[in-house]
Amino acid sequence: MKLSIMQPYFLPYLGYWQLIASADTFVIYDDVNFIKGGWINRNRYLYQGQPKYFNITMSGASPNKKINQVALMKDPRYNPGKKLLSTFQMAYQKAPMYHQILPLLEDILLYETDMLAPYLEHSIRAICQYLEIPAKILISSDLTEKDDTLAGKDKVINICHCLGADTYINAAGGRELYHQEDFQKEGLKLFFIEMDPVEYPQFGEPFVPGLSIVDVLMFNDKEKVQEMLRSYQLKP
Repeated sequence: MKLSIMQPYFLPYLGYWQLIASADTFVIYDDVNFIKGGWINRNRYLYQGQPKYFNITMSGASPNKKINQVALMKDPRYNPGKKLLSTFQMAYQKAPMYHQILPLLEDILLYETDMLAPYLEHSIRAICQYLEIPAKILISSDLTEKDDTLAGKDKVINICHCLGADTYINAAGGRELYHQEDFQKEGLKLFFIEMDPVEYPQFGEPFVPGLSIVDVLMFNDKEKVQEMLRSYQLKP
């Protein structure tokens, strides 16, 4: 069984979804520390030909908290999901797939919960369902059999054993953290996923790479995005 593990990111770039699609089981790593300035609560979209950041606002976020301990900002006078939906409507209302994708974004952005982790989980499941990604999705904090005294590669290997995986797939950026010999001695194959170059039309302007999956979905029909999901290499 092929397994991949990653922190929940907010509407991340195409490579995140390739990582999910490359595995039989994907674990949302929600019981590790929140990272400020990362991709957990933000990403980038296209506005007037330029990349701009968007984010979901939080309450009491801290690197001293686990991701599943971080709350969303709640204010009856201010709905961050509605505000962000308006931002996407303004940016993409002339995109070819706008009317098809808007209901999906409404479902994601207006999802009712007080906590960040289930909000992100819902968005991941919703997009996987839309794109028909068959990977089984599990939540790290639900895996009661794993050893929570471990950290880093040891915790990842432990999760692999708990779930019966024989292959672990990681994002390419993990090469500095994970090494073949550590996994081989535990009877595990280790691969890193590397995206092939992907490009698509964006309002006839020069292509801006690495944007949120929202951008990909707005400019490409489901079949084209599914084709993009297969545009990667697995390398030792």
